[in-house]
Amino acid sequence: MRLFSILRRVRKKEFLETQACTECPMRFGKPAGIAIALVVVCLLWALAAQVMNKPFLPYPTAVFAGLIRLGKNGVLGRHVSASMGRLLWALLIGFFPAAFLGLVSGRSKRLNAVISPFVYIIHPLPKSAFLPIIMLFLGLGNASKIFLLAFTIFSQVLLAARDASERVSETCITAVRSMGANRAALFVHVILPASLPGLCTALRVCIGTVIAVLFLAETFAAETGLGYLIVDAWTRVAYTEMFAGILVMSMVGLLLFGTVDLLERLLCPWET
Repeated sequence: MRLFSILRRVRKKEFLETQACTECPMRFGKPAGIAIALVVVCLLWALAAQVMNKPFLPYPTAVFAGLIRLGKNGVLGRHVSASMGRLLWALLIGFFPAAFLGLVSGRSKRLNAVISPFVYIIHPLPKSAFLPIIMLFLGLGNASKIFLLAFTIFSQVLLAARDASERVSETCITAVRSMGANRAALFVHVILPASLPGLCTALRVCIGTVIAVLFLAETFAAETGLGYLIVDAWTRVAYTEMFAGILVMSMVGLLLFGTVDLLERLLCPWET
């Protein structure tokens, strides 16, 4: 009990010391910077459309109009919900087991000796190349797509979690052990908090990869999803709808990226 009381006081002290930073104007710099970047991208986009004057590069205003039209007739909502469902299930299935196994293996030489060879074999492999094989086992429905996304997440997070756990200071671990902490207390109160920033970084990097894999997965034997919407619009020469789908898929990635930033701010106040 004395150990947990000390750890709680240390965490509270760290949070109070960083509370002023989380409330400073810099906290609002990212949304403003993103808004400015979006405006710049739209201006460059409009300029390119004006210079090229080709039907396959519509103006941003035409794409936004197409986006509103897709939203009103319910098509956009159906595809977005399908893609988000696959992403969230994949994150749930892939992230938490990989994070736990990576954190544990990073502190156990025996377990790491077993897991590391498999990590070095699996991680460099192009996960999307396994989609046909996965479909043979799991069919053409959502299960194969979710498994592919979860497989991609698992590989990246496992490696990052293992490395983050290995980098935890031995001095800190020794100090907490000297106060009578067992393995479970070390994991919950030292290893996990120290590794959280690394896990958040891994998740941010993973988002870009998994959305690219999602696009590919939804172009195979699918009738819903943003990937299907983009390719279907391309085959119909509906370029405004195609760009609208690309824009929404980018917004999904931005939303997930911002969510990870928010979670890191809440879970790791000492990092802000």
